Amino acid sequence: MLKLKTTCLALAFAGVAAVATSGAVLAQSKGTVGIAMPTKSSARWIDDGNNMVKALKEHGYSADLQYAEDDIPNQLSQVENMVAKGEKALVIAAIDGTTLSDVLKQAKAAGITVIAYDRLIRDTPNVDYYATFDNFQVGVLQAQSIEQKLGLKEGKGPFNIELFGGSPDDNNAYFFYNGSMSVLKPYIDSGKLIVASGQMGMDKVATLRWDGATAQARMDNLLSAYYGNKHVDAVLSPYDGLSIGIISSLKGVGYGSADQPMPVISGQDAEVPSIKAILRGDQYSTIFKDTRDLAKVAADMVDAALGGKQVTVNDTKTYNNGVKVVPSYLLKPVVVDKGNWEKVLVDSGYYKRSQFE
Repeated sequence: MLKLKTTCLALAFAGVAAVATSGAVLAQSKGTVGIAMPTKSSARWIDDGNNMVKALKEHGYSADLQYAEDDIPNQLSQVENMVAKGEKALVIAAIDGTTLSDVLKQAKAAGITVIAYDRLIRDTPNVDYYATFDNFQVGVLQAQSIEQKLGLKEGKGPFNIELFGGSPDDNNAYFFYNGSMSVLKPYIDSGKLIVASGQMGMDKVATLRWDGATAQARMDNLLSAYYGNKHVDAVLSPYDGLSIGIISSLKGVGYGSADQPMPVISGQDAEVPSIKAILRGDQYSTIFKDTRDLAKVAADMVDAALGGKQVTVNDTKTYNNGVKVVPSYLLKPVVVDKGNWEKVLVDSGYYKRSQFE
């Protein structure tokens, strides 16, 4: 009798196991998507990675998230491994958008969908879609915040301004700079804004790898060479990490006092240290790009492409990567300053109020 009970129990457990196994099969991922991110040195890229994993999971995909720490060969190796593992799609925020042509040729041959994430991948036909923000508008908003604070539209001036650009190997950096200059150049041409150093154009103002220490060193040199008896009234900075370096340089020679107020300094990415700098009055503004929305758009692209559905895009003209115009989805950036930071960043749930206390 005991033996019969044991057998029945064994059969029962086997049945449960079979059901559990069947359930596991049903719950399996639709496949793995490779996510190649540039670096963990910027809080925004950490958020991007986490948000991508979450968004893909909601669509039923597993994620292979890799950070290359701004090392181009490292990112290339990571993407090669993703292709070798047969991952269904690649979402790539390139360190250098010109270095991936060969590996993406392999990805295309393997039938892998490739989505450029926030940074355009250049010089290859093998990128299918691009998810980003309206990068020209980012620059416009940065410049307009300077324009507004200085009262340029009201005819105030002249003011001294210095210009900083992003990394020359990041296609976005040119859009940011050109967007800003579409607003600022008329004031420079009319003499209401004066670039005392004379340094204009991305060939003169670019900051390799978006490195804050590089920006700080350049600001040191500008102050020493051109501002011995002049005051810097504004600094166009395309990224918060550069803004922090620029602020350190300015404070090092006495800016931030009643006699020598801080210039109007722009930024981008709404990183916590820069929001704190805005609250202190060291930085004037930043640009918020909600990476939750960007991740959702990229994950939607993956799911539609792999499911054989039409991929939603809203721009088929702007982003020519040197070989083709890449179908893109552009999200709207938002300018943030002391007046609206809490509503935009805290009320939306992007940050907690306690992070700024």
